[in-house]
Formats: sequence, structure tokens, C-alpha cells
Amino acid sequence: MPRRPRLDPAIFHLPVERMREGYYSDKYFVRAREILQADDYHPRVTMQVFGKQHASLGGIDEAIAILKLCSERWDEMEVWALYDGDEIAPWETVLLIEGPYDAFANLETLYLGVLARRTRVGTNTRRVVEAAAPKQVMFFPARHDHWLVQTGDGYAAHIAGAIGVSTDAQASWWGSKGIGTVPHALIAAYDGDTVLATAKFAEYMPPDVRVVTLVDFENDCVGTSLALAEALGERLYGVRIDTSEMLVDRSLLDQMGRFRPTGVNPQLVWNVRDALDRHGFRPVQIVVSGGFTVEKIREFEAAGVPVDAYGVGSSLFQGRFDFTADVVLVEGKPCAKVGRGFRPNPRLERVE
Repeated sequence: MPRRPRLDPAIFHLPVERMREGYYSDKYFVRAREILQADDYHPRVTMQVFGKQHASLGGIDEAIAILKLCSERWDEMEVWALYDGDEIAPWETVLLIEGPYDAFANLETLYLGVLARRTRVGTNTRRVVEAAAPKQVMFFPARHDHWLVQTGDGYAAHIAGAIGVSTDAQASWWGSKGIGTVPHALIAAYDGDTVLATAKFAEYMPPDVRVVTLVDFENDCVGTSLALAEALGERLYGVRIDTSEMLVDRSLLDQMGRFRPTGVNPQLVWNVRDALDRHGFRPVQIVVSGGFTVEKIREFEAAGVPVDAYGVGSSLFQGRFDFTADVVLVEGKPCAKVGRGFRPNPRLERVE
């Protein structure tokens, strides 16, 4: 029995006809298929796919959907694959495709691309989740890339352990919804009054929506956090510190000289936590965001900074996690580029 169900190919809403005709594919793959078909030559090959780094695999179910829906003769093919979220080693085979090469030659660009993209997001997310554990990590990079990538990126982050994503599209593949906080723009719309904007948020949002507010609008995170807690009481779930790296929060002005005071720093978080606790608001959670990376999260955790959740954005798109595909067998016999021989992987499972 398979380890777990795979995503239904229909969930990806692929432009099947455009993909099948080669519209999104590197031209040499399209021409390779044309040559084989014109020559009435249909060699049965084994295509082997691997990456070159330790990673958290993503995009496998999407790659399988491309093969199932866009190949010309899926019924003549056999596919073996790992699962989304699997930890993989360099050079480990993650996907094997066996079938008439002309049936899927034009799809290589597509399945390699989704593997690279989703693995990058999944691996980066897994690393920040591990660095923050047991604290929560919220996936907030939607504004840093094209909207079309949101669905698959959100799923990759979900598989990697992110607690929440910021858009409904990112959450759609597992039937959830996006989460968020009271934004700076809403505060500005209410003339810069964070308390009023948050009160309106609480008034018009359903009771099950957690009220978390950005508290750096006036560069006074302590004062704003206390004002919110006093005004909203138990309805306030948390405050989010997002101070610009170019600013020093008002609460730090008398403490400067012993640490880097700009942006979201440990002392600022301690100032907010201490103030909330002193005034009886211990249940209010603290979320931090703004330039958080694996390294910065590790520093905060090592120092015991009282953070309850991390919002992470653009750093989740960094790095390269490329994949390569090679024909390694032709009609069952070894035939591969030098250095790219057949590498069986007992972890692979047959795709139905």
C-alpha cells in the first residue's frame, strides 16, 4: 500500500493542451519529440530524475499530474516516485519515468521546473520551522513573487510544517484558508489610530478570527501594545512587531550602546513582553517579522527571546535546488551520459 494518498491531478488546474503541445517547454525537447514521431521511432526509455543537494522534496505530486494529464500515452508508461516532504540526499533518485520517449519528451522542462520551485520553498520552510521549533512559523512571502506560484508554494510550505499561510490560494490544496494580522494600511486608513483600526477589525471579523495587530506604526511598540491590550482585553490574541531595519523603536532610546538597536531585535521583544506582563497581559502573544532568516531565528531561540511565532517572507525563496533528468536505460539496457548511470532507489513507490 502507498504511504499516503497523492494529490488528485485535477487540483492543479493545468493548461493541459498548451503543456502537451510544448508551449511551456524548452524547444529542443519539443523538436526531439517531433523527430521521433516523424521517424516512427518509439524507443522505451527510463528517465531518472535527481537533485544535487540535501533537501525537503516538493512538487512530486504536481510533476506526476503533468505526466498523467499531459503525456500522450500514459497507459504505456510506468512511474516511480518519492513523496512531497521526503528528505532527500544529493544525487538520490526522486523520480523514474519509463515509457516511449516520444510520449513524454516534451514534458521535462515542466516537471523539473515544479520540482525545483517547490523543493526550494519546502526546504527553506522546513529549515526555519526546525530552527523555530516548538514556536510557530507563518508563511508570509506571497508579496515577493508572482501570484501564479501561490498555490503550489503554499502547499510546499504546509508539507514542510508551516502553521499558517497568508492567502486562500496558498491554503487551497488542503482545503484551508489564509491567515493574517491587522495591516499597516488599515491603521493608516483610520488616521494612524492602531487601537481604532484593531477595534474595527474585531468588530467586523468573525469571533474565530484571531486578532493580531502590527504595533510599530508609530515606532512605539511598547506603548501601542499596552494601549491595544487595555482597549481590547481578551479579544486581543497577539501583537506583531515589524519595525523597519532603518529605525530604532522608542522604547530602546535609553538602552542603546550595548546591542544593535535597529529593526526587530531581542531587546525590543523583551521590552514588549515585560511591559505586557507587568500590566497583567501575559496571555497576549508576540509575533515577530521583518527580515527573519534561519540564522536570525536561531539567534533569537539561542538567546531565549520571548517570541511566540515568527512571520517569515522573502528568505523562503532564496537558494537553488535544481533537478536534472537523464535517460539511463533504453529498451532496458544501460545507455546514459557518462557519469549519469542508473541509480535505483528502494524508497521509490509505483504511481498508480
